[in-house]
Amino acid sequence: MRTGIANLPLHYGSAPRWLFDRMVKLAKGISEVIVLEHGHNVFLEKISDPHWFQAFGCVLGFDWHSSGVTTTVCGAVKEALKNNEFGLQVAGGKGKTSRKTPSEIENTRFSFSTNKINNLVYASRMAAKVDNNCVQDGYQLYHHCFIFTEKGKWAVVQQGMGNRYARRYHWLSDGVDDFVVEPQNAICCDRKHEKVLDMTAKQSIEARKISVDLAKENPARLVKILNMKARHNIVKEDLSSHTIRALKNAYEIQPNNYEELVSLRGIGPKSIRALALVSELVYGKPASYKDPVKFSFAHGGKDGFPYPVDKKVYDGTVVTLREALDKAKIGEKDKVYAIKRLKRFL
Repeated sequence: MRTGIANLPLHYGSAPRWLFDRMVKLAKGISEVIVLEHGHNVFLEKISDPHWFQAFGCVLGFDWHSSGVTTTVCGAVKEALKNNEFGLQVAGGKGKTSRKTPSEIENTRFSFSTNKINNLVYASRMAAKVDNNCVQDGYQLYHHCFIFTEKGKWAVVQQGMGNRYARRYHWLSDGVDDFVVEPQNAICCDRKHEKVLDMTAKQSIEARKISVDLAKENPARLVKILNMKARHNIVKEDLSSHTIRALKNAYEIQPNNYEELVSLRGIGPKSIRALALVSELVYGKPASYKDPVKFSFAHGGKDGFPYPVDKKVYDGTVVTLREALDKAKIGEKDKVYAIKRLKRFL
């Protein structure tokens, strides 16, 4: 379910080393507190909440509104949890690193069965394919972060780029009953597109069914049907040789449902769009075309807004958080006092 929108203009550059090192320490402390107080599932729920994630980035001292908050915060969390501490692990990242997600899941230190690992790899791959291919909103994914627990629960934070803006996608395993029927926990962006092909929308149910039926048809027949229609400019763009090969592959496999169709290798955004257009043209079943700043005052921001990062205050927060966690190990009573003391400190 989509739950929020946030401004994410594309800003280039990176966090200075002195700030990133502090972000890693504070992210580690905050993550540990949440797991200690509430458990792994709550941590995943929070990080899959777009507003909490944005506030988290502000507290860590990054620019309060830019696209870089996604990649930098995820990078800091990954570094903070690199030793699988607190029963959490982070895989993936930005650019080429995102493509290492499956191997990082497979090489986890957690004691997972082969079936569990395969399920996690599948979830990671499907989250990326759905947001890149099934929700065609003008944003090309370039960042994919997969966070999972020692129990096999997971969350995804991924981001796409398009026309000087970014769109961030949040996923949560507990909220995904079907990968291709409105699985997103939230989509964040400051723009709305007039034409967004959303094959995950409930309104697209008939288009999904027909897409599967069409994929089971002989591709030659499919192309013939398309050529009979008036939208030749779209056909030439959508039915490339690569698309036809992918459709032939789907025809040979005969997928049982839309999720299985989307999961096939070679089925990309053009194949998805082609099948959706055919379902509308031939059968008249259109797909759906619908398409926390205060926390930045905790330590400031790297670009000087609302003020430059105050290193002394930042380091004081890290020390106080560390002391609270150390006291938490003494006993339940001290634990509650130590954690609550943070609120008064901030």
